[in-house]
Amino acid sequence: MVRTSVLYQTPFLIPKEYHAKAQEFNFSLKEQEWISMIKKCNSVKELKQVHGQILKLGFICSSFCAGNLLSTCALSEWGSMDYACLIFEEIDDPGSFEYNTVIRGYVKDMNLEEALLWYVHMIEDEVEPNNFSYPTLLKVCARIRALKEGKQIHGQILKFGHEDDVFVQNSLINMYGKCGEVRQSCMVFEQMDQRTIASWSALIAANANLGLWSECLKVFGEMNSEGCWRAEESTLVSVISACTHLDALDFGKATHGYLLRNMTGLNVIVETSLIDMYVKCGCLEKGLFLFQRMAYKNQMSYSAIFSGLALHGRGEESLRIYHEMLKERIEPDNVVYVGVLSACSHAGLVEEGLKCFDRMRLEHRIEPTIQHYGCMVDLLGRAGRLEEALELIKGMPMEPNDALWRSLLSACRVHQNVELGEVAAKNLFKLKSRNASDYVMLCNMYAQAKMWEKMAVIRTKMVNEGIIQVPGSCLVEADRKLYKFVSQDRSHTCSDEVYEMIHQMEWQLKFEGYSPDTSLVLFDVDEEEKRQRLSTHCQKLAIAFALTKTSQGSPIRIVRNVRMCSDCHTYTKLISMIYERDIVVRDRNQFHHFKDGTCSCKDYW
Repeated sequence: MVRTSVLYQTPFLIPKEYHAKAQEFNFSLKEQEWISMIKKCNSVKELKQVHGQILKLGFICSSFCAGNLLSTCALSEWGSMDYACLIFEEIDDPGSFEYNTVIRGYVKDMNLEEALLWYVHMIEDEVEPNNFSYPTLLKVCARIRALKEGKQIHGQILKFGHEDDVFVQNSLINMYGKCGEVRQSCMVFEQMDQRTIASWSALIAANANLGLWSECLKVFGEMNSEGCWRAEESTLVSVISACTHLDALDFGKATHGYLLRNMTGLNVIVETSLIDMYVKCGCLEKGLFLFQRMAYKNQMSYSAIFSGLALHGRGEESLRIYHEMLKERIEPDNVVYVGVLSACSHAGLVEEGLKCFDRMRLEHRIEPTIQHYGCMVDLLGRAGRLEEALELIKGMPMEPNDALWRSLLSACRVHQNVELGEVAAKNLFKLKSRNASDYVMLCNMYAQAKMWEKMAVIRTKMVNEGIIQVPGSCLVEADRKLYKFVSQDRSHTCSDEVYEMIHQMEWQLKFEGYSPDTSLVLFDVDEEEKRQRLSTHCQKLAIAFALTKTSQGSPIRIVRNVRMCSDCHTYTKLISMIYERDIVVRDRNQFHHFKDGTCSCKDYW
């Protein structure tokens, strides 16, 4: 037995001058001094020696001494739960402190199921849990998403009367949030008589966990309105993420200002979140500025800037930073390579993208995931290398998903390859796709090829299967409010003013040689109606509205829910020059910066 051998080990922690008078020393050493010896231990070996002496002297009978021995063994980084359990067995009448210590020890070792099992032992041994028991147990339930067990523990909290303890309440909010029960989190929060900053943080995190970004900002606003709380960094990361997903640039800037006023230094996670927010809200230069100023960069930081550069079509800059990363000896991971390959795709850097793909596999030994293959299919497809894209899909070690076939279908539509487009569409429909855009792309491809009968068949199929096309729309910001426009929209109170502006814009465009590309109107109607339909596309209405409602020289920011047509692209370039406005359009997964008659995509898009 380990316990027997311990008794004969030399107690080397005991000062040498005492060895000659060991018997006298052992009996006179006070309990507090032995506890001090326990706390000085730096390994299990040292702890065993002290344990042996405590057994000799009979101090194990002292609950205070035994408790310190147990907690040191269970909770130290070098500790051993097997040995801690042996110590636990020597305690005559273990109470809540000893049980809590063992549970915390198993949580430290990430043996979470065992931690819950020890709580069951605690209840079976009729040891009543206290308010220190439940935060640890609820943390376990949160980590393993054990909602059923979490609810049972909530019942025990009510049974033993700990429902008003603020630490227990905060843990309940966190547990329910991590388990996807944000309504329960809100109920616990609303019932609290006394809240702490941790209470607000837990509720914000609960909403963020479910992607309820508007609620995140709402709760954060309520917290700030009370004027007595200073948000934690983790909370501000959730708020910044909410701004990113909602494209709420102004709120994001305000949160950045809050950070600068209240934090002496930002950690790498907060800095990375800010970079991600700025680049995804259209402010690439601000994101790049923050990235360059970072004292320490990790893989997450590089991933954020690569995905941002991809969104803005800045492939060359992405490759430059990628090579800087390699010089810094920061090993790229699979997420970094998704960003780099995506940036190459958006900028048309085909050969560079192929080299990066090979380097990822051969030099960095990263097995390509379906996301990497998706980037490569997009890269080849945009460049018109459709046969190569199809061969890549066929040679994948995993089954292609709908995103890959959709990417190929989109490329086939752009490059008017009906034969390969039908192959892509056939495979999409095999996957039971009910995405309306798949059917619309196929219809448009048939319409461009004047294959009206096939187009009619697909339209009929959409109707029969109840697949509804979401209308194209644009959101434009003016006076800190968002306004939505759809094509041929006359629902706004200022519609007359908007259509008058459209008329003025068309008059100016004629002098620049603009002629509407009526081939994009895929209906069998006359040329005049085609021109009329083009003139009232949602993006043009949004620009006209912004020109009437924003100050001269201020930038115009537009978010689209579908890809813009090439006519809107040409139109917006010319308007940016005529009216001397910077116009930023987010076109699903890419930003277009229009300025002085040019676009940041260099028309590769």
